Amino acid sequence: MELTEIDIIAATNTPGLIGALLVGLNFAKSLAAASDKPFIPVNHIHAHIYSVFLEKEKPEFPFLSLIVSGGHTLLVLVKDFFKHEIIGSTIDDAAGEAFDKTAKMLGLGYPGGPLIDKYAEDGDPNFHNFPLPDFKDKSEFNFSFSGLKTSVLYYLRKIGYENLSTEKRDEILPGIAASFRTAAIKQLLVITIKAAEKFHVKNICIAGGVSANKLLKQEFLKLKNKGCNIFIPSIEYSTDNAAMIGVTGYFSYINKVNLNSVNNLDVLAIPKIDRTNF
Repeated sequence: MELTEIDIIAATNTPGLIGALLVGLNFAKSLAAASDKPFIPVNHIHAHIYSVFLEKEKPEFPFLSLIVSGGHTLLVLVKDFFKHEIIGSTIDDAAGEAFDKTAKMLGLGYPGGPLIDKYAEDGDPNFHNFPLPDFKDKSEFNFSFSGLKTSVLYYLRKIGYENLSTEKRDEILPGIAASFRTAAIKQLLVITIKAAEKFHVKNICIAGGVSANKLLKQEFLKLKNKGCNIFIPSIEYSTDNAAMIGVTGYFSYINKVNLNSVNNLDVLAIPKIDRTNF
């Protein structure tokens, strides 16, 4: 395509690594100014929410969006385009962070999610019972993965994992990975179902890198048997990608959304940006 064929220019403005954001943001704003085109700042979390709209089957409003990645675990009630309400979030580690840290303790590489998923496929999910968190004094839709991670740490210390032979590690690694994965996914599933029932929502979307997890997909797709509509982006749209930024910029533009006044997303820290060209 030629630049003349492009109507709008969008780029991520938050959240993320500030150095990377500044490079992309300033280049995109400069390109928009030089070519006299509208510039649309896109919130990274919004982009994960709307990544499901890249697929042929699209959700109807309202829907629940479970965003699970290395840096974020959020449960968002999406009432319409850019009308969101965060009803739950992690009080400590994000789901993807817990996968990465557990993989590190097991002597695996990074990112940990795909590696734990790989080993878990050959393991027994009942190999060890890792506990779910207790939220008696917390919001009913919040998540916590720090305790799960610590439980894995204590278990590995108990069995002397670091001193085990390579053969013994290889023998028990699939079971540990499967047990951890089961506990992590069960928490996401149980809380999301509880929220869907309370808000009477039948459409559930899952986005972010952890949405590529095989067990997560299997368990959430089972909810179709209970009358729910499940939407999960393809693997190429699960992790951070330009397409989700583009489609969110598009929806922002056609809905004439001022992202500086989007409701109930103060936690996402949307900065004010000059939108005079909007």
